[in-house]
Amino acid sequence: MNGPIRTDAEVVALGDEGGGNRRLALRVEGWPGFEPGQFVMLSPGPEAAAPRFDPLLPRPMAVYRASDRGGATDVEILFKVTGRGTALLGAARSGERVRVLGPLGHGFRRPEPGERAVIVAGGTGIASVYELAARLAPTTRVLVLLGARTRDDLLGRRDFAALDVTLEIATDDGSEGTRGVVTELLAAALEAGDAARVYACGPTAMMRRAAAMAAARRQPCVASLENPMACGFGVCLGCAVPLRAGGFALVCRDGPMFDAETVAWEGLS
Repeated sequence: MNGPIRTDAEVVALGDEGGGNRRLALRVEGWPGFEPGQFVMLSPGPEAAAPRFDPLLPRPMAVYRASDRGGATDVEILFKVTGRGTALLGAARSGERVRVLGPLGHGFRRPEPGERAVIVAGGTGIASVYELAARLAPTTRVLVLLGARTRDDLLGRRDFAALDVTLEIATDDGSEGTRGVVTELLAAALEAGDAARVYACGPTAMMRRAAAMAAARRQPCVASLENPMACGFGVCLGCAVPLRAGGFALVCRDGPMFDAETVAWEGLS
């Protein structure tokens, strides 16, 4: 895989996933491929005929999946509309163009031989783990645990269900799967006792709990952090994460994957 590219990508589809969630497909020329867990920086809405400076900064978005289209690649992004930038992206029309920089960051490491993969994700963090599950499924036992507030907030359920993985779901209100939080499903999964590598992405409180649960059972845990950032390659320093050994790392440059035990979770909001 080659380094990141900076280009204008064509909007080829935009779907409403419910609950304020959107599925954006961008046709990218010269896409170099990506590793599961990498991300891109997207302009806050399509490029207009006249330059727009408000909002100004790009938004980091996980690469959900990508498919070859004969010389170009359709890159899918799943995201939630939460502010002006994502609202502009969520209103994009086919044929418009969005500025893309990526892929950026480091991808997930594969499990060691004999380990099963337990993927626990919640909210928009689900978008970071689909490709991990898809690539591991042919050779590894994969358990995917997805959490959301309600059924409508749940990203990618049908896509995960189509994979050769075991899928369990928890929603706060019980409208899909088990009623409760997704870390309750993780607790049950880790009680199985055989070697597992936990992959976590989602709200900070969820990842912190998943890290503690894995550590209590002496199972490795990798957390994919989603700190805000302005550049994506280590210049703005906006995505600094405190480390348990002291000092800071940058999510964009050193992550977004971190061994969970190295993160000073109490320093993250």
